[in-house]
Amino acid sequence: MTGLLGELADLVLPGACAGCGTDRERLRHGVCPACVAELEGLEPLWSAPRPRPPGFPPCAAVGPYAGALRGVLLAYKEKGRHRLARPLGALLAGAVAAVAPRERPVLIIPVPSTRAARRERYGDHMSRLTGYAVARLRAAGWTAAAGQPLRALPKPDSTSLDAAARSTAAVNSLRIIPARIGVLRRGGAMRGTLVVADDIVTTGATLAAAVRRLEEADMQVTGAAVLAATQLRRSCPRI
Repeated sequence: MTGLLGELADLVLPGACAGCGTDRERLRHGVCPACVAELEGLEPLWSAPRPRPPGFPPCAAVGPYAGALRGVLLAYKEKGRHRLARPLGALLAGAVAAVAPRERPVLIIPVPSTRAARRERYGDHMSRLTGYAVARLRAAGWTAAAGQPLRALPKPDSTSLDAAARSTAAVNSLRIIPARIGVLRRGGAMRGTLVVADDIVTTGATLAAAVRRLEEADMQVTGAAVLAATQLRRSCPRI
């Protein structure tokens, strides 16, 4: 997909760079030229947790959770810089394109946010990114759509949990919305490539749980696409 970050050139804003924090007089989407160059140079890579949780799908990541990508993602997700949704969505589209062949329709299902997270972030941050990713894919020739048959419930802090408990907590926090499954079936969206999308992959428990819930509803997941993978992942450049 050429010109993936053309959206970064759309808007000139004052302020500190979202990628590196450096103060600049004129910024494109709040990102300095050096960070724009770094983001444009990213190439999708395969990423898998170590150890890999059962059910974890083939996963394409835009890049490692570091540098400009980490800064921009945190600025969007935690600091309310929602103008970054469009360029981040364009980056996510590149990861989806690595998983989904152009000749087949692709349905993207973002990992849902809890109600508390939506309130804190003024909406579902992954749904916003997925909408821009769908628009970018369509402009590049894909037949793309987004759907949300999942809802998220609160879950315990996973930092003190072992791998098995983390997996159980992730599965228990996700529920299928039957009515939305019916809409996707009637619209034919489930006949194409199904890709689960998230912002960051760390242990892989959340993506594995989403795949499990979707497959329980007879939705066969082809793979996952994420913006960033932590350095604890085993990654291979160029898909």
